[in-house]
Amino acid sequence: MNKDVLTKFPKGVLKLPLAVQIWLGVLMMANAVVPMFFIGHREAQVVLGVFMVSAASMMILAHVAGFTRLLGLGHVLWIPLLLYLWSRMGGHPAVEPYGAWMRIVMLLNAASLVIDAWDVVRYARGERAEIVAGGSGR
Repeated sequence: MNKDVLTKFPKGVLKLPLAVQIWLGVLMMANAVVPMFFIGHREAQVVLGVFMVSAASMMILAHVAGFTRLLGLGHVLWIPLLLYLWSRMGGHPAVEPYGAWMRIVMLLNAASLVIDAWDVVRYARGERAEIVAGGSGR
């Protein structure tokens, strides 16, 4: 495997503005770290699995298309994830830590999907340049 597949995306993230890096860190905490505390629950397992597939797809997209707005496609699996979590919320009250996490991850991921959708639309309209300086390397 070409090492650029594994390194291009993380290097690009480090070149983003600090506010964006913080936002991505919050998403990572909610989707990859917190689920580990609830790993006995099916929903946490699904969130973690979807996160891993999304991260891998974003690394591949960065390798193939560069660090462009097309990376927003990497979260497309969050759409069925949100529907799944919505259907499972009833058994987990918001006042309990697990139920609160489910709702927070849904809110964060939904907000991210809005941003991602706008990025993909912008890419489709012709904004295909790398979004970080020196992000190419292809």
